[in-house]
Amino acid sequence: MAFTIASPAFNNGGTIPRLYTCEGQGISPPLEWTDIPTGTKSLVLIVDDPDAPDPAHPKMTWIHWIVFNLPPDLKGLVEGISQLPSGAQTARNGWNSNAYGGPCPPIGVHRYFFKLYALDDRLTLSAAASKDQIEAQMRDHIIAGTELVGTYGKTGK
Repeated sequence: MAFTIASPAFNNGGTIPRLYTCEGQGISPPLEWTDIPTGTKSLVLIVDDPDAPDPAHPKMTWIHWIVFNLPPDLKGLVEGISQLPSGAQTARNGWNSNAYGGPCPPIGVHRYFFKLYALDDRLTLSAAASKDQIEAQMRDHIIAGTELVGTYGKTGK
């Protein structure tokens, strides 16, 4: 079996439902993962959009959510999670917030990568950590990684 991440709300490569975006309630989608590798001490979830601001001319990767030090026995996150498991922390997203920020592309259809990493250690960073700091500290501790990709383009009201 392979380490995988999925969502019952959308298929890999499919459209993220409006509920989970700035045009909906902006809550986090349900996520599920399987086959956590042996030796995993923590999990890291990074949700980002490499198509910002315009998929035809991307200039940056926008960070939507970072959760680190998730326990290795966790099987996923419920829709709209408001209370993380004990020991888990969030880091800063692109809005300088420590919360999930739903897709809200200014133009075009963007791709949103839900990347899950199994680490052989826990991270020792604060909630003010950036994605670069998270990635630097986890770099030598990644056992395995998996990703789920969703897409979204604004539909208007």
